Amino acid sequence: MSKKKQPKNRSGIIMLIVVILLYVVLYFYNPDKIFASLKASLNVLKMIAPILLIVFFLMALLNTFIDEKSIAKHLGKESGVKGWFIALFGGILSHGPGYIWYPMLQELRKKGALDGLLVAFLYARSIKLPWLPLMISYFGISFTIVLSFYVVLGAFVQGVITNRLK
Repeated sequence: MSKKKQPKNRSGIIMLIVVILLYVVLYFYNPDKIFASLKASLNVLKMIAPILLIVFFLMALLNTFIDEKSIAKHLGKESGVKGWFIALFGGILSHGPGYIWYPMLQELRKKGALDGLLVAFLYARSIKLPWLPLMISYFGISFTIVLSFYVVLGAFVQGVITNRLK
C-alpha cells in the first residue's frame, strides 16, 4: 500500500510573513505601539512556553515510540470505552491554550485517532482543575458538579456526533 504524499501546508509560513510585513508597515506609522505589542507578545510566549515544551515533548514521544497500531488500539475505532476515558480525562487534565495542542492532535489524527475522540478532548478542556475551587467558592459544590457533569456529557455527545458525521 503506498501512501499518497500530501502537499506541505505552508499556511504557518505565509501567516508569519504577513505578520512581519504588517509590523514593518505599522512601525513607520506608530513605533511605540509596535514595541508595546512585541513586548506583550513576548510576555504571552513566556507564559505558554512551558506548555509548548510539554506538548513538543509529547509529540516527540508520539513520533518516536508510538506507532499507528498503538494509536488505533487506544484512540481508534477499536478503542471503545477506554478511548473515551482517555480523551475526556486527558482533556480535563490538559492546560494552556487550546491551539498549543493542535499539532499533537493533528499527529494523533494522522496516526488513526478518531475525530470524535479529538473533539471530546478539546471540548472537555473547558473544565479547568485549578479553577474548580474558585468555581465552588462562587457557585457552590452542587452547581460545580452538575456543570462539570454536563460539560463531560456534552464532550461525549459532540464526539459521538462527529464520529457519526464522518
